[in-house]
Amino acid sequence: MRGVRSNIVQSIRAFRVHDLQKAAGHMGHHFLYANLAHAQTKQDVLELVATQFTFPAHFGKNFDALYDCMTDPLHKSGPQPGFVVVLEQIPVTHKFDKEAREQLLDIFRDAADYWADRKIAFRCFYSFL
Repeated sequence: MRGVRSNIVQSIRAFRVHDLQKAAGHMGHHFLYANLAHAQTKQDVLELVATQFTFPAHFGKNFDALYDCMTDPLHKSGPQPGFVVVLEQIPVTHKFDKEAREQLLDIFRDAADYWADRKIAFRCFYSFL
């Protein structure tokens, strides 16, 4: 993680998921992973993220609810050590187009800003299918 800003959303590029998970463990950070390879739509993406991140059953399955689950409730639950998030194989489909992909990544950029304001590392790595 050296050389990677503490609050960023970036392409996974040369990083491997296993190495990111290992680094999160060494730093004592939460590791959140979602494989979105089987998603076709916004609802599919939100369902997979909710399931793989173990969101509460009342998760609203919209982008506002995603932001909420990534920020305030975690902050209110006590001190957080930091986060390493991986969104692997974000779909590139007609039903999950460039605008939807950017909206999804914007949620994680906003979450990175939220945690930066609280001096807590939030690194999100993503790849496209």
